[in-house]
Amino acid sequence: MEKVLKSGKFAIFLFLLFIVFGSLIGHENKSSKEVKNRREIETQAVKIRGHEEGETIKPKNKQNKPKKESVGKKDKGHQPKLYLVTKVIDGDTIVLENGERVRYIGIDTPEISQNECFALEAKKKNEELVLEKRVRLEKDVSERDKYGRLLRYVYVGNIFVNDYLVRNGYAYAVTYPPDVKYSERFLQAQREARENKRGLWAYCTTQTQTQTSTPTPTRSSAPTKTQTQPSIICSYNAYNCSDFKTQAEAQRVYDYCMKKVGYDVHRLDKDKDGVACESLP
Repeated sequence: MEKVLKSGKFAIFLFLLFIVFGSLIGHENKSSKEVKNRREIETQAVKIRGHEEGETIKPKNKQNKPKKESVGKKDKGHQPKLYLVTKVIDGDTIVLENGERVRYIGIDTPEISQNECFALEAKKKNEELVLEKRVRLEKDVSERDKYGRLLRYVYVGNIFVNDYLVRNGYAYAVTYPPDVKYSERFLQAQREARENKRGLWAYCTTQTQTQTSTPTPTRSSAPTKTQTQPSIICSYNAYNCSDFKTQAEAQRVYDYCMKKVGYDVHRLDKDKDGVACESLP
């Protein structure tokens, strides 16, 4: 009998314990629901307030990813690439920081190796313009010359270096098709320099006149077939390929001066193959 009573009491104890435990769980679930409901109410309040203030409420789990920009697009359109000049070879050739040699298109300066008049002055001016500065390069048609040098028009700031050297009497205008984009401009710059006796057009002409005691014709006064050979100038650089109508005329001057002074004083044979002004008919 006592065992039965004890078992009944134990059962009652378990029943009461179950009720208490259930009550606690129910209270906890109720609290969780209240917290969840409270958070939902706060979220709705924030959305309503943001809408009233003109703000856009973005989902919590979606982050704003930055837009990808096309690499180099801005540089291509607005900021052209610049190259540091580390060395100046002469008046018309430079070396870039990457080791590339660049030959200026459409111009020719006196040769230092041949001790030509105004060669050192041309190099010095070129150094003043571009050495240790960043330059912009412009291509015409050809990529390189036969010596592997890049053929380019060169700009430093707002200065068009090729044009500047011709216009101020440090270089001659030369035309070698197909790179003729600015040929007319360079020829006009050369006329301006010659008429105003700038640079080599003053110094070199005066020096030659003193040495020869005879008048010297301008660079545009190329000899024709009717002229005798003694009228051909070989004492200084006086002619361009553009001064001749045919290749034969240019060749005649080239051959005559080679025999007289021993080198291509007018630089008519650029590739040094013995044929002058190969682009002429």
